[in-house]
Amino acid sequence: MTDALAPSPIAAPTAAPRIETARLILRGPEMADLDAFAAFHADETRCTGFGPVQPWHESWRWWVMNIGHWHVHGYGYFTIEDRETGAPAGITGVWNPGGWPEPELGWVVYEGFEGRGVAYEAALAARGWAYDVLGLPTLTSNIVPSNTRSKALAARLGAVHERTYHNPSMGEDELWRHPGPQEAQR
Repeated sequence: MTDALAPSPIAAPTAAPRIETARLILRGPEMADLDAFAAFHADETRCTGFGPVQPWHESWRWWVMNIGHWHVHGYGYFTIEDRETGAPAGITGVWNPGGWPEPELGWVVYEGFEGRGVAYEAALAARGWAYDVLGLPTLTSNIVPSNTRSKALAARLGAVHERTYHNPSMGEDELWRHPGPQEAQR
C-alpha cells in the first residue's frame, strides 16, 4: 500500500474536563447517562425548548453526536451530576454544530432538579470554563421564543436579547448575547 492510500491516524477523543461547583460536578458525557437524557427527550412538556420529542434511538444518536462534538470542537455538553446523589441532573456546555450562528451556551435540567438553581450554577461554571480555558471571546444562547424559563435564566446570567433568526433545527429562535470574558460573572 502506498502512503497516499494509507489510512489517516485518528486522534484520541477529547476528554472533557471535570469541573466542580458547590453542589454539582460537570463532567464528560458517558453512555451510562443516556437513559436520563432520553427520558427528558421523550417528555413533550420538558423538551420543547430543546427540540421535538424523540424516541430512545434518536436520543441515542443525539448523545453520540454530543460525544463526537467534543472530539471535533474540543468542547460540548457536559453532564451535570448532582454531587450529593451522583445522579445526572441535566446537561450544560458549549454547542456549535454545523448551521449554528456561533458557539452557544446551553442548558437542560432533568425532572426533579428544577427550581433549585442547578441550571444557573452549572451554566456559570461552563461559561467561566469557556472563557477562561477555551479563550472564547463571546457566547450566545439560542432560545425558542416561547421558552420563558430559559429566557429568564439567560437574563439572570447577564445575557441580553440581540436578535431573532432562523435556526436550521428549531425554526424561529432568539439569540441572547452573554457578557464577554471581562464582564461575565463566574
